[in-house]
Amino acid sequence: KNKIPIDYKLTNQNDAKAMGEMLERAEEIIEHNNFTALYDKGYHNGSELKKAEELEIKTIVAIPNNNGATRAPDEKYYSDKFIYNQQTDTYTCPQGQELTTKGKWYEMKSGAKVKHYKIKACKTCPARNLCTRSKTGRLLSRSEFQPQYENNQKRFDKNYQLYRQRQAIVEHPYGIIKRQWGFCYIITKKGIDRASRRRKYYCVIVFTAYNLRRLFSIIGQNKLKKYFKELDYFLTRILISVKLILCVLTTTFRNLKYYKPNLQHA
Repeated sequence: KNKIPIDYKLTNQNDAKAMGEMLERAEEIIEHNNFTALYDKGYHNGSELKKAEELEIKTIVAIPNNNGATRAPDEKYYSDKFIYNQQTDTYTCPQGQELTTKGKWYEMKSGAKVKHYKIKACKTCPARNLCTRSKTGRLLSRSEFQPQYENNQKRFDKNYQLYRQRQAIVEHPYGIIKRQWGFCYIITKKGIDRASRRRKYYCVIVFTAYNLRRLFSIIGQNKLKKYFKELDYFLTRILISVKLILCVLTTTFRNLKYYKPNLQHA
């Protein structure tokens, strides 16, 4: 609503494996998981979607465009037109033929595992040229995270108007910080670890300045000044009390140091 950042992390990695950690940090900061997280297609990753489900956080991630592996010469035969049967672990193609699997899992470069589904009927199928260009026939791959992908698709379709607000919410702070203020990047020439140590206060200052600017706009300067004045008075009272306590303790210990009890032996 008010476009106020609550957390940041300095990184030189891509977004694919970042969502789970971001959700954990957000839950820890706001102390509950009753919120909806909106992400662009760069965060569309099965293992991260699964982590979001484990955290019980409603997450909506944009769907990447279909790549060559999911497309066919005719859109009627795209992979999403094949119906999956969970009970038999098979796919039914638009021609009514059943694609089966041997149940073997294959590990991809990303580390995710998939199962392959195919059918011998492709050789004589009249729609083969519309379905695939492969000489061996149509092959479907089902990820171990397919249930998470499908659940995210349902949330995205159901909450599309909500998702459209993501850009206005997220890009607003960065538009001001990067374009208006000119803080476009952090130099990491000597390594991300060193940059994180040396520049973390830089990021804190930038985001604090942005949030103060937002507070001035949202609350108003007069109310904010009044609040800071009351806060200053309250903190001053606390500081005076702490000083008095320290003075009393210092005097007490000093007296104990020079106190010499008179011991008499019987």
